[in-house]
Amino acid sequence: MEHGVAEKWLKQRAPGFSQLPPADRRAISDFALLWSLFESRIMGGFARADHIRARVDQWSTQESLEAERYDAELAYFRARYFANGALTYRFDRLELRANDHPDLLAAVLSGADDDPRNRMLVLLMIIWRLRNNLFHGAKWQYQLAEQHGNFTHANAVLMRLLDRHGQLG
Repeated sequence: MEHGVAEKWLKQRAPGFSQLPPADRRAISDFALLWSLFESRIMGGFARADHIRARVDQWSTQESLEAERYDAELAYFRARYFANGALTYRFDRLELRANDHPDLLAAVLSGADDDPRNRMLVLLMIIWRLRNNLFHGAKWQYQLAEQHGNFTHANAVLMRLLDRHGQLG
């Protein structure tokens, strides 16, 4: 298939896709590839909330967490999901399940919990929900609008984690 055929098709048929700036489309596409590599190299080909928690706990025990390396991304998600002393409407759009640790997310996003292990787990739970909401179609409900920041920050986290833990090269 020729390069750009799928993008052309999506522009013609998918609601809102043609209005997305090229940088947004690229960030979403990059996320799909980075997530796939992350799931393969770090999650053993099978990511779930409990497996992600176990991996974060392993890094914490091995003292290879380095949560401070992700402070900029956490700051972005804190501003997106917690403002003016309360969780924002966007927090509900994550569509968290009970095993996604919603109470922990709320505590870390509000700044009430600043434990490095919990900060890393929250970042990965947010990225996990972005993945689920994209791949299961929920992001299309609002035509992928306002997602550039989500996916560029998620991509930065995934690339750093892959560099650190992905046994690449």
